[in-house]
Amino acid sequence: MTTGTSRRGFLAGAATGGALATGLLPELAHAQAPRSAAASTGIGPSDVLPSDRRYRDLVRGWNGRFVGDPDYVTVAGSTEQVAEALARAVAQGKRLAVRSGGHCLENFVSNPDVRVVLDVSQLRSIRWDQRHRAVVVEPGCSLRDVYKTLHTAWGVTVPGGACPSVGAGGHIAGGGYGPLSRRYGVVPDHLYAVEVVTVDRSGTPRTVLATREPRDPNRELWWAHTGGGGGNFGVVTKYYLRSADARGNDPTTLLPRAPEQSRTVRYVFPWAALNEQGFSRLLRGYISWHAEHSAPGSPYTRLFADLWGLHVNTAPGVTLNVTVDPSESDHESLLAGFRSDVVDQVGVTPVVSETVLPWLQSVWAAGYADTGAVVGRRNKSKGTYLRASYTDAQLSTTYRYLTATDLRAPMAGVLLGGFGGRANVPGPDDTAVPQRDSVLKVLHTVHWDNPSQDERHLSWVRNFYRDVHAATGGVPEVDGEVEDGSYINYADVDVADPAWNESGVAWQRFYYKDSYERLRQVKGRWDPRNVFRHALSVELPS
Repeated sequence: MTTGTSRRGFLAGAATGGALATGLLPELAHAQAPRSAAASTGIGPSDVLPSDRRYRDLVRGWNGRFVGDPDYVTVAGSTEQVAEALARAVAQGKRLAVRSGGHCLENFVSNPDVRVVLDVSQLRSIRWDQRHRAVVVEPGCSLRDVYKTLHTAWGVTVPGGACPSVGAGGHIAGGGYGPLSRRYGVVPDHLYAVEVVTVDRSGTPRTVLATREPRDPNRELWWAHTGGGGGNFGVVTKYYLRSADARGNDPTTLLPRAPEQSRTVRYVFPWAALNEQGFSRLLRGYISWHAEHSAPGSPYTRLFADLWGLHVNTAPGVTLNVTVDPSESDHESLLAGFRSDVVDQVGVTPVVSETVLPWLQSVWAAGYADTGAVVGRRNKSKGTYLRASYTDAQLSTTYRYLTATDLRAPMAGVLLGGFGGRANVPGPDDTAVPQRDSVLKVLHTVHWDNPSQDERHLSWVRNFYRDVHAATGGVPEVDGEVEDGSYINYADVDVADPAWNESGVAWQRFYYKDSYERLRQVKGRWDPRNVFRHALSVELPS
């Protein structure tokens, strides 16, 4: 169902689900809400100009490398305000970008070509929608908000990321995953619908509800938001969360149950005791274990392990965190099996520590810091999906870069997180996340503070990534034996630069594989004027 912003009312998502439950198409189920209902939050619309004391905060995101200089920032507090802001920017001929949580790794928003930033960070409601039988999450909610509310109100959760300050807006649309993905898949596997404000060929904003219902004429727009990435098709103003196999009307049963507790055993292998052979045994064993224990039915999908291969000048050792739910009867055997297969094969005695916390507290404890010294820190990151263990040459290269003593950075290294399991149940076409047979995600990353050191740190991570993938043109292979491209939420503009991507494989395939042409068709229908674009955005069809 769509509506234009020129109407005095707007279509309330809360009025749509009853008809869906009885088999009617979503476009028959909408009702108008009065304009006053849209503004009930009391927030926005507010235009923040360069002279406004808020401006310097609102033109910055998480990555300190990028600071925008738009003509103004519009802070929106409702779907209707989003539509009005879009209509004005289009009429003015100004390029627009949207910010929710502000954690984009590249300068898609803080870009000199962007003249208007639409800030949806104040769209922060989380509520149960009885008509749709779904939990509504607005894009300005942080993952901290999402986990806290879902768990506290209904005892459920979604398998999202480990950085609690990340915004739901981009995370979900990009195929968000995290420590529970081996158990429960990726967040889009639990996405029932999206409300999106699009811009039609005439330049008129249209508010659209797109669901996964097979008969929904807007279904392809829903599909594009299950991994197609943010900033491509319109402005998401609501996500409706309900698992695909859920039945009934009880919100405590329509999303995955959160674990009761979290027990994390941390193994730290000191760099002082870890030569190249020992490091290679550790990294190869960790990756190979995931290749062997990531079938959807494996009991080990209830074990999550991440490996922090931080640079020798960043951390005293390589850290391996292994997490289970201690309320499950077989958790000890899961831990013992992992230790036997991976830890005990390294030949180096690790420093071992352990924590047991209620599940929600464990999420806060494990999450990346977003306060203190990290604020404003500069970053460059690059991602990879892995299917199998690195080659000997890749292991050797990784050790060489992590132990080169000429780098000084507060954080630098390679991080690996468990994947596979239930994340590999859907087919490559079921959502816009096509990498459905990988077992790990990899992040090469470096953080630093001083702008004068940009070139030093950028060169380190770029060369590291290129040399690890030297056999495949400086980037991960797509549909390879070991690798399968990358994850769009780990956006990296270098893959579109022939200086860093010598593989001959287009960057679009690197992220989207065979899904890209389908995404282009969605783009052509819903954003025919290419209003929503950035350096790695989906292109219009030819």
